[in-house]
Amino acid sequence: MADFTFDEVQDTEDEGIMQLVGFGVANEKFGVDILMVQEILRSAEVTAVPNSPEFVEGVLNLRGNIVPVIDLRKRLSLFDPATSQKQSWVLILNIENRVVGFIVDHVTEVLKIEEKSVETAPEIIVSGLESQYIKGVCEIDGSLIIILDFDLVLFNEEQKVLGDLGADTFLLTESEIVE
Repeated sequence: MADFTFDEVQDTEDEGIMQLVGFGVANEKFGVDILMVQEILRSAEVTAVPNSPEFVEGVLNLRGNIVPVIDLRKRLSLFDPATSQKQSWVLILNIENRVVGFIVDHVTEVLKIEEKSVETAPEIIVSGLESQYIKGVCEIDGSLIIILDFDLVLFNEEQKVLGDLGADTFLLTESEIVE
């Protein structure tokens, strides 16, 4: 089921270098700090949760543990059924010691960038996204990569909504995941 696993990420010897996992949602390119990525799944079976908010796609069984899955395309208002890919990827992230899955259209590669090349996002870029979710932007090979702050993507008002659903039982800490 898993295509990639990030059991151990070695610290880079080059100070000032940030490693990102690159991924795409709609026509946009994003990155997430590789240290947050626990696993990447291809075409995982997600079970819907009745009466859940629109951004909650459901839950998946990860080696016997239930993990909530958020559709990042919907969360960022970038979901378009006409252009959405039938086969999507699920990024399994460790966010503040909680394991959560995020559906994305595709995963590209591990990107190494200099921390000093990350800039604050210009207002025009964040006009369609909540600027609080963006750590910064950088240019790689002529393309703009938006670096998301997943600590804020889920844990703003959504944390309260998940708690209201009783979904805290779905939010596992990293130590609760049994391999």
